[in-house]
Amino acid sequence: MCSFFLSAQNFNEYKYIIVPKKFNAFKEEDQYRTSALVKFLFDKKGYNVVYDDAMPQDLKSNRCLGLTVDLKDESNMFTTKAGLLLKDCNADQVFKTTIAKSKQKEYQKAYNEAIRSAFKSFNTITYNYTPKQQEKQNNQTLVVSYEGDVEEVKEKTVAPAPVKKQVVAVAKAEESVLEGVLYAQQISNGYQLVDSTPKIEYKMYKTTVQNVFLATNNDINGIVVSKNGKWFFEYYQGDKLQSKELNIKF
Repeated sequence: MCSFFLSAQNFNEYKYIIVPKKFNAFKEEDQYRTSALVKFLFDKKGYNVVYDDAMPQDLKSNRCLGLTVDLKDESNMFTTKAGLLLKDCNADQVFKTTIAKSKQKEYQKAYNEAIRSAFKSFNTITYNYTPKQQEKQNNQTLVVSYEGDVEEVKEKTVAPAPVKKQVVAVAKAEESVLEGVLYAQQISNGYQLVDSTPKIEYKMYKTTVQNVFLATNNDINGIVVSKNGKWFFEYYQGDKLQSKELNIKF
């Protein structure tokens, strides 16, 4: 029992439990009502459980948010033996139950009894979803320079005048107070940032420049940019440039 507990310490990092409509051990979908039973048992325990053909958008975009259930079948002619495995997005085993037995002659009743008995292994686990912490990244300071094209006009009798260097002033932004943590969820063309509710607060779209994203926050359009290892949402309010630091966890 201790080994089960140790192997399940990271359960809280996973938002979803994914139940296949057809387990690998069987030839038919929901054979002996096994998929429906497993989903029911996880639902009853308070997990956020979905079928593999009805996944929410954030899980479709990032399969690593969920653990996939597999059924281990060691049945023989006289006894039904079954247990459950949970695997991450890399097919690595995160948790396994005991292999439970049933001598019921009818297969549906036998698998029902064995799976319910094996599921008792989850009684040792207290689950509370907590998003994974962002891995440390090597942030680079972004320098964007704009050089104007100078048109040189030449005349036969007049030497060209030297071009004076133009100094472009950098707009000073009004900064706002850093708020709560936002969790980055990958979408097809960038990320969406959600709070702990979870509610989508920002959408960030990739550009050709590293660590610079086009961004929207409700009806406000701007950019999200990394500067000195911190993320900022910058936008104009009237003619004033606003800069809001974001606490993003990828």
